[in-house]
Amino acid sequence: MTTDTVKKTLRKQARAARADAFAAFGGAARGNLRSGGLAFLGQRTPGTVSGFYPYQKEIDTTGLLERLAEEGWITALPVVLAPATPLEFRAWRPGEPLVPDTWDIPIPTEGAKRVTPDVLLVPLLAFDRAGYRLGYGGGFYDRTLQHLRRRGPVTAVGVAFSAQEVESVARDAHDEPLDWMLTEKGPFRCMAGAERMEGGSVCD
Repeated sequence: MTTDTVKKTLRKQARAARADAFAAFGGAARGNLRSGGLAFLGQRTPGTVSGFYPYQKEIDTTGLLERLAEEGWITALPVVLAPATPLEFRAWRPGEPLVPDTWDIPIPTEGAKRVTPDVLLVPLLAFDRAGYRLGYGGGFYDRTLQHLRRRGPVTAVGVAFSAQEVESVARDAHDEPLDWMLTEKGPFRCMAGAERMEGGSVCD
């Protein structure tokens, strides 16, 4: 069975798990993310963080973005410019206007300031303890992380319901690992895997 076939099957299962988690914990999860903030990243000067607007029963990061904006972070949302290209990031604070993109996902307006995040909150369908994620198949976040990591330090934090965890995510050479996972139950650190750390993939 090919990696693509395995991923296709897992996506279907992950969507169902996410829908169940959203129905059971969606409202509480938003509040949990907001109350926890990004304290798990340690003491750091507020920088630029990109979140994501919840789409198709994704966990809601807007409460977390509200808190971070209050703490002095520049908050932003991603924008797809074209297939097979890295994402663009536009500054946005919760409550500011949004417009629908091609997939009806709300994004900041064209006039919003372009920014480069040093913390990236990453949506996903499934994740494993090695720090790998299953996305939607477009490869946008993998390309984006490759691009950002070539330019300098960036912290990738996957954000999802705990019910979306699986034993192992099938992966290809181009799949970029996460540095942290954050769920409604709290964060855990992922040690980037064999591609980014000698000694294999480990999570605290």
